Amino acid sequence: MHIHLIGVPVDLGAGRRGVDMGPSAIRYAGLGERIRQLGHTVTDEGNLALFQPESFSVGNPHLKYLEPILAVCEKLAHLVEGSTGAQDLPVVIGGDHSLALGSITGAAKAQGPIGVIWIDAHADFNTEQTTPSGNIHGMPLAALAGLGEPRLVQFGGFSPKVSTANIAIVAARDLDPEERVLLRQANVRVFTMKDIDHLGMPETIAQALEIATSNTKGLHVSFDMDSLDPVEAPGVGTPVRGGITYREAHLAMELIADSGKLTSLDMVEVNPILDRENRTADLAVELILSALGKRIF
Repeated sequence: MHIHLIGVPVDLGAGRRGVDMGPSAIRYAGLGERIRQLGHTVTDEGNLALFQPESFSVGNPHLKYLEPILAVCEKLAHLVEGSTGAQDLPVVIGGDHSLALGSITGAAKAQGPIGVIWIDAHADFNTEQTTPSGNIHGMPLAALAGLGEPRLVQFGGFSPKVSTANIAIVAARDLDPEERVLLRQANVRVFTMKDIDHLGMPETIAQALEIATSNTKGLHVSFDMDSLDPVEAPGVGTPVRGGITYREAHLAMELIADSGKLTSLDMVEVNPILDRENRTADLAVELILSALGKRIF
């Protein structure tokens, strides 16, 4: 497989600064060389060129930094679309989770109907009406499903990018009240930490794969590092206690790799400012490797 690494140093969608340095931290942890050691070839597409965040106005407080985020996502969608194919797989490293609007739009344009496994402590299924913060990194999945601000929903010229029947959210444990209502109305399958405790990670991922790969042509996995417990991944902007463990995270990615269905991947929300000795970035690299087929034996 030929892997395309795409850095997206954006933190405008988040409430705390610092995740714009995530791509550098992940590369510093040896991502490219460690992927090559698995037998893949690698093209590092570099980072998307962005303006200084300080030069932008917040704009609408319910849709903070909408204009520059759309500009970033437009560039990303084009790059992901061109990096996706039978023997080409894009790995997008962030950066905050607002970038998924671009990566998944590009994946859908390249593949046709796709499914999404969204591994995250949060569902990111808010709209400008439900958001308590106005931070767009809490909205991309709703927009991809066709809900919310028209400019987010119609981004890329089509909507929805993903059918709600093909979305599985895994490891949720911090949902906003009105966001829960939207998720139920949309019939999105949400595997909370209670579900993982009850079912175990193997059955959770088996069900998530069934949801995301039924009548679809591609599988996009969007992995937020705050899905892990903060003990394992301290370098994230929105940590929530009670997350998945080191081995549960690896098992999830190993099972996804075993399925042979993965066609594109995000790894987001690494914040080096809050990290300890690049520990979270190093773990992000390990998890990418597991998704790309690294085995214990």
